Amino acid sequence: MKLSLSTLGCPGWSWNEIFATAKDLGMNGIEVRGVANEMFAPSIPVFNMGKRAETLERIEKSGMQLSMLTSGACLGGSDTEKYMEEARAYIDFAQIVKSPYVRVMVSSVPHPTGKENLSQTRDLYEELCRYAQGKDVKVLIETNGILADSKVLAQMMQTIDSPNAGVLWDIHHPYRFYGETPKQTYDRLKDWICYLHVKDSVMQDGKVEYRMMGYGDVPVFDALKLLREGGYEGYISLEWVKRWCPDLQEPGIVFAHYATYMRYLINQLD
Repeated sequence: MKLSLSTLGCPGWSWNEIFATAKDLGMNGIEVRGVANEMFAPSIPVFNMGKRAETLERIEKSGMQLSMLTSGACLGGSDTEKYMEEARAYIDFAQIVKSPYVRVMVSSVPHPTGKENLSQTRDLYEELCRYAQGKDVKVLIETNGILADSKVLAQMMQTIDSPNAGVLWDIHHPYRFYGETPKQTYDRLKDWICYLHVKDSVMQDGKVEYRMMGYGDVPVFDALKLLREGGYEGYISLEWVKRWCPDLQEPGIVFAHYATYMRYLINQLD
């Protein structure tokens, strides 16, 4: 299994700070979800034409890769053309920077809203998978919103016949919002899981309170055990949502703890 961290966790950092920290912590990948004030990956200055070659060479020499380009494209609501345009741009850009995955979602919020249009999501997702054909990029749909219900997501994925389709299993959402055990989620989605998001939390007064890894009650180790038994060798990526929740602990502390804690858990599997 490979470790990655999402840039969502360090909104105040420059690319150089992100890269240096990931390298120092022995990360295998960096997941791009905004850098500083730029959220649209193709427009991040270090990935622009003038600096792109140098940036990509630096990443390659470090032994890391851009593990995923995490778009904000939501397929289950309104403004679909805007989101489809974003998703297509991310797929094209992922091919250029040799990132294997692009993330899309049904909804912009992690919890189910009851307003997600599943039929529309399915059709638009299939269209994006077709668009990605021949680009060496997989389009991953995340377990969020109504699709955090693994029964619903499995039913949808069974109708998608594309080698460019896959699931981003955010372990937190099915457990927290649908009460699923990792085994329930894994058994339903194992044929499509390509990438993992991890975060920890507890419920306080009916609200989610995010915690550093190991300080909440999300059964991360149980999920890792199932994945190891199933032969998963992909990325485990920390999605520390500090960009959306600025009061969370600082990334320098959280990232270092994540690296140490996850290696401890992975070692327990051997």
